[in-house]
Amino acid sequence: MRRKTKLIHGGISGDPHTGAVSVPIYQVSTYKQEGVGKHKGYEYSRTGNPTRHALEELIKDVEEGYAGFAFSSGMAAITAVMMLFNSGDHVILTDDVYGGTYRVMTKVLNRLGLEATFVDTSDIANIEANIRPNTKAIYIETPTNPLLKITDLEQAAKLAKERGLLLIVDNTFSTPYWQTPLALGANIVLHSATKYLGGHSDVVAGLVVVDSEQLANDLHFIQNSTGGILGPHDSWLLMRGIKTLGIRMEEHEANTRKIVEFLVQHPAVKKVYYPGLPSHPNHEIAKKQMRGFGGMVSFDVGSGEKAEQLLARVRYFTLAESLGAVESLISLPAKMTHASIPKERREELGITDGLVRISVGLEDVEDLLEDLAQALA
Repeated sequence: MRRKTKLIHGGISGDPHTGAVSVPIYQVSTYKQEGVGKHKGYEYSRTGNPTRHALEELIKDVEEGYAGFAFSSGMAAITAVMMLFNSGDHVILTDDVYGGTYRVMTKVLNRLGLEATFVDTSDIANIEANIRPNTKAIYIETPTNPLLKITDLEQAAKLAKERGLLLIVDNTFSTPYWQTPLALGANIVLHSATKYLGGHSDVVAGLVVVDSEQLANDLHFIQNSTGGILGPHDSWLLMRGIKTLGIRMEEHEANTRKIVEFLVQHPAVKKVYYPGLPSHPNHEIAKKQMRGFGGMVSFDVGSGEKAEQLLARVRYFTLAESLGAVESLISLPAKMTHASIPKERREELGITDGLVRISVGLEDVEDLLEDLAQALA
């Protein structure tokens, strides 16, 4: 089954009881049992719900994994995955990871004894140099948020396997349409499904797919114990969004290529970050492991003052948090998505006050280009 077909026909299709083409929304908390312990696969909706299960089966198929899990947000998904580890364990993470991931690791989970080291994982040697006796996992974003750095997943998977570590990949920016980390050797892939998978700025959700029965059992135990599940209506919305993921990602990328060409040549733009550019330091790795470069672009206009002027002038780019929706979004990472990271740390990473991040939407690209031109003028 090819990718676009799998997005529509993967998982559980329709309702065998009525013939409905769409999986119903099972807005229910509990289920009648025929006898004590004798049920039809569902007993309580925290443990399992038919609508959520259909979504979990769909993402499992699309990401080519063993089992899928749907959570109430991307951060709930990340937190549940980190609960696979014990106090005193150590995890290596990508350095310019999403601000919420940095925050939960350094302000919440560290209080429970989980240790974290942030390194530039685009250089595999940096990962290897930071492995300790208590290291249990490598956590990678590729492309990263917001600097769009690329990590070689096959090399990272090889290193993880050699050292007996789990490889966890945040696949939010690429989506399974452009990149399938489990096929490249990762053990766990996760998404803020709020973004491209939902695609319409109308649902908050997180998804996780694992590659083994053991990880599936462990993660289901955590999900059921801690309760950060996705509700049935949001599960249904997410399945509806995933059906159009393929055509949306192709259009996002087509628009983005033209905008990148414009930005690279504009005198007011100091630097453009996009893995599809031949000048990107890891362009060849991106070409090898990704089927497309996506719809996220970051660029530096030189100062925070100029960046804020740009954000105030755009008409079709909505100033907002988040990304991956049909409408184009624009943000200032230093003051928005990555504000939780200390300023000194942001400057070390290259997340300057003049760095602007755009999520290119599905509007007519000529309107988007004209909007950027007048705002940068």
